[in-house]
Amino acid sequence: MSSTESNETTDTRTLPVTDLSLVVLIGATGSGKSTFARAHFKPTEVISSDFCRGLVADDENDQSASGDAFDVLHYIAGKRLAAGRRTVVDATSLMIGRVQASGEAWVERVVRGVGAGSGAVGIAAA
Repeated sequence: MSSTESNETTDTRTLPVTDLSLVVLIGATGSGKSTFARAHFKPTEVISSDFCRGLVADDENDQSASGDAFDVLHYIAGKRLAAGRRTVVDATSLMIGRVQASGEAWVERVVRGVGAGSGAVGIAAA
């Protein structure tokens, strides 16, 4: 094998994400969720549970503020989805089932209001 050859292959996948979509990135701390979100989505499309925790407690690591932080996250996500905007949630697995269920319900309500072909829910685990 020459120095320009490699035995590694690059696995590139394209995931079509419509304008009205909920993308939930879940995974362990440090697994690359935020890096992936920054690389593939606009900063205004991404709602981080850590950022919301910082909004309500002045400390992104204050786990006692998680309930309030997810209330804020849900509110923002609901407003974005109601406006027909792509919404990306960046969160560890903490309370993620609630995010997914709420998001799917938001997308369903919005899709019913603007036409069945308009929405999608994308779930990607980091």
